[in-house]
Amino acid sequence: MSATDVSNRTATDSPASYDLPRTVRFGSLLLVVAALVVFPLVFTNPTITSVGVFAMIYLLAVSGWNIFSGYSGYIALGHALFFGIGQYSSAMLTSRFKIPAGWDLFALLPVAGAIAGLAAVPIGWMLLRVRKHTFIVLTIAVMFIFQLLAFNLRSWTGGSQGMQLPFPTWSGAYFNEPFYYIGLLAAAIALVTSWWVRRSKFGLGLLAIRDDEDRARSLGVRTTRTKLVAFAISAVFVGAAGAIYAPFIGSVFPQFAFDPSFDLALAVMAFTGGLGTLIGPALGALVIGSLQQYFLLQFGGANVFLIVYGLLFVLILRLLPQGIVPSIAARWRQWVTYRARNTPSTGVPPDSAPDVGRPFDVVLNQGGSA
Repeated sequence: MSATDVSNRTATDSPASYDLPRTVRFGSLLLVVAALVVFPLVFTNPTITSVGVFAMIYLLAVSGWNIFSGYSGYIALGHALFFGIGQYSSAMLTSRFKIPAGWDLFALLPVAGAIAGLAAVPIGWMLLRVRKHTFIVLTIAVMFIFQLLAFNLRSWTGGSQGMQLPFPTWSGAYFNEPFYYIGLLAAAIALVTSWWVRRSKFGLGLLAIRDDEDRARSLGVRTTRTKLVAFAISAVFVGAAGAIYAPFIGSVFPQFAFDPSFDLALAVMAFTGGLGTLIGPALGALVIGSLQQYFLLQFGGANVFLIVYGLLFVLILRLLPQGIVPSIAARWRQWVTYRARNTPSTGVPPDSAPDVGRPFDVVLNQGGSA
């Protein structure tokens, strides 16, 4: 076989050839971004745009949550802790420094995110010494500890009476738009950060920890520091989401700031779209976050949607166990593989092609190595 044939075969059978074409992926991304940008301009009903604001808040929060839990494999069910810290940081700073209502409130987003990230360092240092189920239980326990502190530190948090934030100066039909676009911008920053983490050496360390933490440590990955940094980065974005939520709602209460159902929502969104992928959790946030608000508006309570949460989670785990995005990608690769094997070859026998991207059962039936 000539060198030209080898190079052609390698280029044709490389893993990248089984992915969606770059133009399709880039075009789809531009289409989604354009749709999100023009959404409040097309749907001007305040009820609909309020659903969009909540979707942006969840998009920001789940993108940050995925940087830690999706890439490291440590499922955290206590990130409502940082969501609440972001809310109370925004409310306290507004009250302490007499920040006027309006666009000035959005200047607190990076500050509230930084406070949540700093709080994550000692918390993560304690919690990340354990693994798996113990870690999950401890994250939930710490979240409830902070909820109790918010109830009892009345001089700081207002206790059960909560804290009120100043009403923004803009009002009427355009009240939701500033919150929507600020949330969209913050979510874009979170997604870019997630993309950078996944493709960096730091991200490779996280993925190695997810696959086998002991082996990653033996290969030189500083597992404790890597997990702690990812934990703090995720807390920054979840805290920033809380800093958008508080002025949008106009008040902060302990039971809503440190809400366990918020953690359930993040986990369901990430698993539905595809845990550990870049686009999967974002897709889950846009779909499920919007459905959640729709059910709240239709039925006036969260109990109905909790039932939908459970049913949806069971269906996803049963039908698409890897999530929507990875499952669609796998189906695409199988279709491309099937099409390539049933298309007349240009000199390379189909049976001699490598096993990259081939279905597991086909490899076994042909005596190949799995």
